[in-house]
Amino acid sequence: MNTPAIFDHRAIMLHRDRAAGRQGLISPILDAATAILSDRLDDVARPFTAALDIGGRGLVSQMLAERHIPTLSMDISPRQAALCAPHTLCASPEALPFAPASFDLVVACLSLHWVNDLPGTFMQIRQSLRPDGLFLACMPILPTLRPLRSALERAELALSDGVSPRVSPLPTQQGCVQLLQRAGFALPVVDSERLDLRYRSTTALLADLRAAGETSALVQRPRRFTSRMLFAAAAAELESNSEDSRITDCNKNNTDGFSMPLHMAVLSGWAPAPTQPQPLQPGQFQHDLRDVLSGSKATEQIPD
Repeated sequence: MNTPAIFDHRAIMLHRDRAAGRQGLISPILDAATAILSDRLDDVARPFTAALDIGGRGLVSQMLAERHIPTLSMDISPRQAALCAPHTLCASPEALPFAPASFDLVVACLSLHWVNDLPGTFMQIRQSLRPDGLFLACMPILPTLRPLRSALERAELALSDGVSPRVSPLPTQQGCVQLLQRAGFALPVVDSERLDLRYRSTTALLADLRAAGETSALVQRPRRFTSRMLFAAAAAELESNSEDSRITDCNKNNTDGFSMPLHMAVLSGWAPAPTQPQPLQPGQFQHDLRDVLSGSKATEQIPD
């Protein structure tokens, strides 16, 4: 069965190409996401000898190089791939061009949420890992950009009595857990991180989205010219609904603009291997839970 095309790969490539020269404008966000993955990697007490960096914009490959991990970087955008020299290739994460068991580490930093077939991509990543290899990733999740989506929808309804898809759909944290499980990763872990971002205007928010290559690449996005009235009405809607965030920040002497936090899921999973801890099968337990809960089991005394 063919996967429905939600995202336009050519548009994604063009947006990331254009963003390659402007990503310095959002470097604090990219640096923070890379640092989160770096911290998770530092918690793993084992060496890695062959890593794949998917869409790391040059930051992930640098982080891995500092740890002396040989790395191959890939990106759907030729200009983004060029930022990851010396070992790079241009390819889509939906069709990984690697033999099974090619890597013992795969890292994806804010680069998989434009994939049409996420279950298929996760399966390909698992297959490209050697037994006991690690997959480490961060992805934007809901409710990221939900206020922007709502403001655009209300503004468009008021102006044209209809709604067009303008903001990319994002997964939930629970959805990320299910993706790891469905792909067959062992010991899956998904937790969340939040980057608190504030913008003085909707124009500034849209500028950051362009600098990140995150403007709409939906197949069903409007192809006609968008009236400035729509963005003006959406901006008024978004900024007028930011009173709660202004009140929250009053004690910080920051009452300008509005809050637009980036919610991220941080995912880790391992390619299955016989050496990994395995859950007990039914009937293999050694203690009766009723005894433990009732306290009837004798407590072993530790000699002085």
